[in-house]
Amino acid sequence: MNIKDVEVLYDYGYWANKKLFQVVSELTQEQFAHPVAGSYGSIRNTLVHAMSAEWGWLERCGGKVRGPRLTPDNYPTLASLVETWENVEVYVREFLSRLKDEDLSHDVEFSLGGPETPTMQLGHLMQHAAMHGIHHRAQVAMLLRMLGYEPGNFDMLVYYSDKA
Repeated sequence: MNIKDVEVLYDYGYWANKKLFQVVSELTQEQFAHPVAGSYGSIRNTLVHAMSAEWGWLERCGGKVRGPRLTPDNYPTLASLVETWENVEVYVREFLSRLKDEDLSHDVEFSLGGPETPTMQLGHLMQHAAMHGIHHRAQVAMLLRMLGYEPGNFDMLVYYSDKA
């Protein structure tokens, strides 16, 4: 794994977010925040969780401090969520731009709130955070379908085709 590999994962994630946000913008405010299904209940809650986790992992890796976990009530609209996520994107891209390939193999201690302090390579943690976003975008796509919307295809294959 090298920096370019990690940057591509995040670039793909931000590209996919923008495609997903286009469809989410068609929802009513009630549809955006109303519980539908899934681990986090609503589309808003799922997106806020994914954004909070991405920023939280960035902080654990030595990037911009997030502070406490982000809460859905602070993001009543898609616009408020997108505004913050655009900032997180800047923080991630700036952080990655300062790294060298050899930095990815450095061990990082982190906490998940329990008594243990696991250690993992920086590159693996950043990769995990990017993949975590993919997982939750798929959940949002399912919730959109449950509400009668078509989220479109944001597979990585389409990303590569768009970038070509």
